[in-house]
Amino acid sequence: MYAPFRSQATAYGRIQVETGVTTADPHKLVAMLFEGAVSAITEARGALQRGDVEAKGRAIGRAVRIVEEGLRAALNHKDGGELARNLDSLYVYVTGRLTHANLRNDEAAMKECQDLLAGLLDAWSHMKLPHPHAA
Repeated sequence: MYAPFRSQATAYGRIQVETGVTTADPHKLVAMLFEGAVSAITEARGALQRGDVEAKGRAIGRAVRIVEEGLRAALNHKDGGELARNLDSLYVYVTGRLTHANLRNDEAAMKECQDLLAGLLDAWSHMKLPHPHAA
């Protein structure tokens, strides 16, 4: 009975995300990546608690892709210097811990990664950026 509405809701959600991505500035895009990774880990932890191994694996895979293909790939090593190197090392650590968490059903490792990324999101959200029209 609800299946047609579920697919419509999923499509609406996908459109909302795509719209957000196409209209966001680079700072907001990075925040969206952090949010997506934290959300995926939250989903993985819930799946682990329910015993849904397949959903846990999909969610961790999504978090790893966001960190590797989004956050890590976006680092500017040329201009970012030591900060970019440190973030790169942290992202490598997080993906390693998430892989471990997936293989060992280690919720503590998932929480550790979730907390690290949530902390980065918080710091990122509090950054003061110059106003684009300031001259």
